Amino acid sequence: MSDSPRRLSHPLSGANPATLARVLALAGAPEARSLPQVTVAALATLGRWPFSLAERAYVAAKRPGTVERPPIFILGHWRSGTTHLYNILSKAPQFGYVSPFATGLPWDFLLLGNLVSPLLEKALPEHRYIDNIGVDSDSPQEDELALANMTPLSFYHGLYFPRRFDAFLAEGVFFDGVDQAAVARWQKTLRYLYLKLQIAQPETRLIIKNPVYTARADLLDAMWPEAQFVHIHRNPYKVFVSMRNFYQKLFEQFALQPWDAVDIDEVVFATYERMMDKLAADTAHLPPERFVEMRYDDLAAEPLAQLARLYGQLGLDGFDADRPRYEAYLASVADYRKNVFSMPQELQDRIRARWGRFIDQWAYAAPAA
Repeated sequence: MSDSPRRLSHPLSGANPATLARVLALAGAPEARSLPQVTVAALATLGRWPFSLAERAYVAAKRPGTVERPPIFILGHWRSGTTHLYNILSKAPQFGYVSPFATGLPWDFLLLGNLVSPLLEKALPEHRYIDNIGVDSDSPQEDELALANMTPLSFYHGLYFPRRFDAFLAEGVFFDGVDQAAVARWQKTLRYLYLKLQIAQPETRLIIKNPVYTARADLLDAMWPEAQFVHIHRNPYKVFVSMRNFYQKLFEQFALQPWDAVDIDEVVFATYERMMDKLAADTAHLPPERFVEMRYDDLAAEPLAQLARLYGQLGLDGFDADRPRYEAYLASVADYRKNVFSMPQELQDRIRARWGRFIDQWAYAAPAA
């Protein structure tokens, strides 16, 4: 474990009292050094609650005049290129997305979030903890962080409380052992969040990026029968080594308990296998105009061509109008350098032994050792 200093604020500061209390009851006591973060989160949660109630009333008043459109979901295992695709598409004015404020204050971002936005902007990190991708007030975020502040059913609670990591992961990604009533509550919460995003961004169609949904396409399809899905995948060898960094960095930053007992390698192997199998089963019936597959390498090499293909296959209008915005964004990140990780032959052999069928299915080559 790392003893490096961490910020006093914690993502759970954006939770509602019921969610925070339930998660703490499930997770057990935080370690002593994390008590200040938990205390700050509890105080922030209680202090914001009147604003959250006011926002509920505001949303109820706005709901009748809000047009809700079926989202476009970006699917893909973590570290597969979902963020890059999300960042590009978010530059088109026809698309709405999850802002950092909606992520950190999902209960309050319409009213309180707007009121304190200058302070929130100063609190944003310069870049994501797991890589060098910049973060500002317009950077699109995955909605899982927001949902972790709204429901106990979230993968992120395992990152916050690693003593119960396996259970939070199984419940928060695959709904293992979760009864139908709890799933229904999660669905209601998700619809409420998307309604608020639509209120904040009228006349747009939401694009949602969340790797967890790679294991949940069937449920999203049932909720939004006209939703569309884009699955982006990346060389599994690179995904594996990048996921090691993903877990290490996020545990260091957000864990409120020791994480020494988490077998990161096995978590990555098993989750990827199950997630990819679930996605294949859930999307087998979807027609081409509702499900697009994309290779991250192709997006990186020829982004405009891949975006044009995506627009064409999904039947989206406006590519010619959106293209200049995409070109400007791509030019702005042209100098971005990805993290580079070593991959000795022994590790390549382990990855091949577990994920060989996916490597072969997508025709990926092993990298140099």
